[in-house]
Amino acid sequence: MPEYTSPLWPVSVKGVVLDADERVLLLRNERDEWELPGGRLEIGGPDGAVVADESPQAALEREIREETGWEAEAGPLIEGGVWIYEPVPGRKVLVITYGCAVLTPGRTPVVSSEHKQLGMFTADEVTGLTMPEGYKRAIAAWYRRAITSRRSPAS
Repeated sequence: MPEYTSPLWPVSVKGVVLDADERVLLLRNERDEWELPGGRLEIGGPDGAVVADESPQAALEREIREETGWEAEAGPLIEGGVWIYEPVPGRKVLVITYGCAVLTPGRTPVVSSEHKQLGMFTADEVTGLTMPEGYKRAIAAWYRRAITSRRSPAS
């Protein structure tokens, strides 16, 4: 009988980051899809050259900094923002999406060598973009939360 090997799921942490004009930051990848900034958690290397991430939020903050030059703070998990994506047949990724706050709003974001293009989009523009539906749902949920929090009276 063959030995059972438990499957491993790659995990990707992603962030919905809005600028001062309430546009979401998106990056175009090698598949010509728009995606949220983020990436995989670093487990660290035995020689210490690669440092392990302390948490998913720390990994996301690092990835946003590396991919865009923005300093951001990862906030809460977005409702409905945990989903499974199959970017290529047979390869599934668990995506975990956080809402984020920009800590350097005056800094213009830049695209890194990891992506082809950076764009800033309004909520209405996102619906027509080529991107996975899971990202669109997470972006819409974060916009709803942002609008609700702006309309709530101060406590």
